[in-house]
Amino acid sequence: MKTFFATAAAILMTNAAYAADLIEKKSPHSVQATMDKLAVAVEGAGAHIAARVDHAQAAGTVGIDLAPNQVLIFGNPNIGSPIFAENPAAGLDLPIRVVVFENGAGETVVAYHDPASLAKSFGVSPDMKSFQMMTGALNKLTNAAISE
Repeated sequence: MKTFFATAAAILMTNAAYAADLIEKKSPHSVQATMDKLAVAVEGAGAHIAARVDHAQAAGTVGIDLAPNQVLIFGNPNIGSPIFAENPAAGLDLPIRVVVFENGAGETVVAYHDPASLAKSFGVSPDMKSFQMMTGALNKLTNAAISE
């Protein structure tokens, strides 16, 4: 029983630390428009979109009403491949994911995990050039998505 509680506490602390590394930006646009702008920016930067997931639409298929919530999964092999070479388990979190959702106040929010937290979770130096490039790219792409 002690092992169960110790394991549960460790998982909760890890999830809390991971959530603390969440970068959030408000968008003046709807979820759909923000996501469309993000997709255009990603493709314009030469990255590959692996998937676009609409959680609200999926929830609707089982009778659950969710506020708009979409995830864009994308990457660039020039940035991600060196990370995989260091630790193949990075494939759990890469390609990168950005979520755009409507919060309880009706605001559109763009969120993603700070690449430095991803580096730490996989035991790779956040000073690695790929993580620096990823950090800059995510900031630039998400800023393009929320621009007027």
